[in-house]
Amino acid sequence: MKTFLIRSFFGIFFGAFLIVLMTNTVVLSGQETLDGALFLRNSIGSILCGWFFSVSTLYFENHQWSLAKQTTAHFITVIVLYFVLAIGIGWFPFTVPSMLLTIATFVLFYIVIWFAFYFYFKKQARTLNDELNG
Repeated sequence: MKTFLIRSFFGIFFGAFLIVLMTNTVVLSGQETLDGALFLRNSIGSILCGWFFSVSTLYFENHQWSLAKQTTAHFITVIVLYFVLAIGIGWFPFTVPSMLLTIATFVLFYIVIWFAFYFYFKKQARTLNDELNG
C-alpha cells in the first residue's frame, strides 16, 4: 500500500509537471489566451495518465509471474486506460485511421521504453552480481 501511494504521488506530480510544461510551451509560442475548459480537461488527462502509468508498474514487482505475464498485464492495463481516457478527453478523433495510427505509435513507444528499462535493469543486476562476486 505504501508503494502504491508513493507511486501515485509521483505519477500525479509528473502528469501535472507535463501539463505545466505544455502550457508554458503554448503561451511562449505566442498564444495569449487559453481555453479554460480545454486546459482543465487536458490537465486532468495528463494527471490521470501520470498516475496510471506509474502505478501500473507494480505488475513488475509480482515475482510470482513471468516477465511475459507481467508485461502483458501491464500493456493491456495501460493501453485500455489510455484509450478510454484519450478518446473521452478528445486527444484524438474516434476514427479507424486515427485509432490505427495511435495504436501503432503507442506500441512503438511501449516497445522502445520496455527494452530501455529491460536493458537498464539487466545491467544493474549484472553490476550487483559482479560486486557480490568480486
